[in-house]
Amino acid sequence: MFGLDKLLGAFSADMAIDLGTANTLVYVKGRGVILSEPSVVAYHVKDGVKKVLAVGEDAKLMLGRTPGSIEAIRPMREGVIADFDVAEEMIKHFIRKVHKRSTFSKPKIIVCVPHGATPVEKRAIRQSVLSAGARKAGLIAEPIAAAIGAGMPITDPTGNMVVDIGGGTTEVAVLSLGDIVYARSVRVGGDRMDEAIINYLRRQQNLLVGESTAERIKTSIGTARMPDDGRGSSMQIRGRDLLNGVPKETEISQAQVAEALAEPVQAICEAVMTALEATPPDLAADIVDRGVMLTGGGALLGDLDLALREQTGLAVSIADESLNCVALGTGKALEYEKQLRHAIDYDS
Repeated sequence: MFGLDKLLGAFSADMAIDLGTANTLVYVKGRGVILSEPSVVAYHVKDGVKKVLAVGEDAKLMLGRTPGSIEAIRPMREGVIADFDVAEEMIKHFIRKVHKRSTFSKPKIIVCVPHGATPVEKRAIRQSVLSAGARKAGLIAEPIAAAIGAGMPITDPTGNMVVDIGGGTTEVAVLSLGDIVYARSVRVGGDRMDEAIINYLRRQQNLLVGESTAERIKTSIGTARMPDDGRGSSMQIRGRDLLNGVPKETEISQAQVAEALAEPVQAICEAVMTALEATPPDLAADIVDRGVMLTGGGALLGDLDLALREQTGLAVSIADESLNCVALGTGKALEYEKQLRHAIDYDS
């Protein structure tokens, strides 16, 4: 049996998957990140049976716009699987999309998981990946993957701090000698920011907007601190007027977005401060020298690095490919498996 596994391995393209709340990225050994799509699945329910209609980009277009017979959902919530069957279908779809070779070959797959994931959640992710056709499934902690992807020297005996802001969670970790010294996962990320914008518009302007509009506001003019002129740039948005129920168009400024995002940004700053307080003094001294590295899609929020710098007094830098950091790090763990063996968990 072991010999057959080895033979199958020779024909397959091993993969690393960043199974994110907002996006799923797939890294293929020797080829890099070759797939990045939203973690969304649209399915049709008939007689109680789910039939998948679209996955990824196509399904995201359907979010919030489906008729009663079709549902578009995100099977990942806060970094872990919320809908087991749908997540399995999504993983299968992405593996098939990437793995063009014969169905005979089975890839080895490494998936990153949030540091705070429970043994049950880890088992669910592992099981989904094995059911989707992997011959072996390994798990790696997200902060380690993010730090490797950002090019941090995590195997050195020095302190490195990484803050990975994803769709569902923010992971703050201090790493040394290739492992986690302290880590904290807070359930604040891009999704919470979108919710904050929706709630703000509902309260302040009696306007109801959908998730995709909120996300567009965040990516276009989102900022973590008040603009210097007290207003900043603005954009036109459309939604439903809650007072008379008709669609309406209005304008939102950067200052309003900064006000809306104040709470999630504060939660991220507090998580970083808590991590700094819990860090051993020698490693804290290293962090003063090296600063803090921001990774993940949330790191792209305007002026977030400045907001953190004001709170902590430390140098804060944003990783080059912050969106792909976790996928690149998980991929490197696959390429340099021998050196990073201690960070990959094959059997929990």
